[in-house]
Amino acid sequence: MRVVGENVEPDIHPIRDAIKIADDMGLDLVEIAPTANPPVCKIMDYKKFLYEQKKKQKEIKANAAKVVVKEIRLGPNTDDHDFNFKLNHAIKFLKEGAKLKVYVFFKGRSIIYKEKGELILLRFAQEIEEHGKVEQMPKMEGKRMIMLVAPKKTPGKKS
Repeated sequence: MRVVGENVEPDIHPIRDAIKIADDMGLDLVEIAPTANPPVCKIMDYKKFLYEQKKKQKEIKANAAKVVVKEIRLGPNTDDHDFNFKLNHAIKFLKEGAKLKVYVFFKGRSIIYKEKGELILLRFAQEIEEHGKVEQMPKMEGKRMIMLVAPKKTPGKKS
């Protein structure tokens, strides 16, 4: 098998010799290319290798963008003042970079006012247009009519 690694000159050795070389250096013999002809093994500190891989994975995970989804609940008969109050909260959430899940919840027999619920959501989408874009138009899911809104990317700002 071909043996490679730091402080080792790449050469072909029998398995026993390769293991002995690794033991003499106080390191591990790790097979890195089993399908190659001959198979390739690397002499390294395997625990250190695993530790560094884990550290890299943590770093990648930490740098990944975390998407926050805020919910705003409306009713089919939401009044103007309440509507504007929730609209202002929605704008604040979008400016912070959160996604919005705006929904109209139908209690009991209010489900017969589906059109009212859809009109409220469409009005909401229209009012919020300059701060966010609608990802999913209103659709019914059980007793809720749901609409998803994502924040608009502002030019020059990284996100």
